Amino acid sequence: MLDLAAPESSAWELGWPSYRQCPVERWQGGRHSVQQDYIAEEVPVSLVYNGVPHVVMLATPTNLEEFALGFSITEDIVRHPAEILSTRVYNRKDGIEVRLKIPEQRRQGMADKGRNLTGRTGCGLCGASTLQQAVRHPAPVSGGASVTSAELLSALDELTQHQQLNRLTGAVHAAAWVLPSRGIQTIREDVGRHNALDKLVGALLRTGRNPADGFVIVTSRASYEMVQKTAVAGIGLLAAISAPTGLAIRLAEETGLTLVGFAREDRHVVYSHSHRLIHREADLV
Repeated sequence: MLDLAAPESSAWELGWPSYRQCPVERWQGGRHSVQQDYIAEEVPVSLVYNGVPHVVMLATPTNLEEFALGFSITEDIVRHPAEILSTRVYNRKDGIEVRLKIPEQRRQGMADKGRNLTGRTGCGLCGASTLQQAVRHPAPVSGGASVTSAELLSALDELTQHQQLNRLTGAVHAAAWVLPSRGIQTIREDVGRHNALDKLVGALLRTGRNPADGFVIVTSRASYEMVQKTAVAGIGLLAAISAPTGLAIRLAEETGLTLVGFAREDRHVVYSHSHRLIHREADLV
């Protein structure tokens, strides 16, 4: 079952579109024209657990139930999707509120998570107030899919055609889940790279798919929290089209995750646990 397109209908029903048209003055080669352009929206999205606000993230207003589930799992608020007892999305004047009901003991444990601040679009650790809250150490990743370099290259070639919102606006990140020999199965887009990955994890869990069966490609750098979220989801390989950070590499080494950076066209760099990425002689130039 392919799940390539992120549904847009929910955003329009809520009154918060994922993009808008805007008149712009375009200059090219010294020539001037006035045109309509497509502009990505970012909307404050508040996650409220058992009536208690936890965090406000700036996000693309699509797939918000998936986002809430993925965030709840990758931030260790709940351990299993079944612990999300209900999810309701409400349109508010200044943004969107996602109200989740979880077991009360889980909600009480959130006092140590250190959020309750606004998460900016590019922010992964906004709201953390101590070093322990900021840098977490997921359990080691066991198993995980083995991938040939040819399969990685094929998925990278396939990625652009599925980035529907980015084709319109040029302003959003994507996170894609790939099954070896079967290509991209699920993709989610968002103005925030962390949000796109949370939406992807949530989409996989909502449909009962095992994230560990595939690997992830992201159209961003591989920051610490991108590695952390991937490892928590049990995914063994993360490939980013841009560079990783030093902390991301150290966490990947610690958790047993295969981290690939600069994954584009005919090149890539492997930073940790290279055993999952198979370079056959036929794949080498």
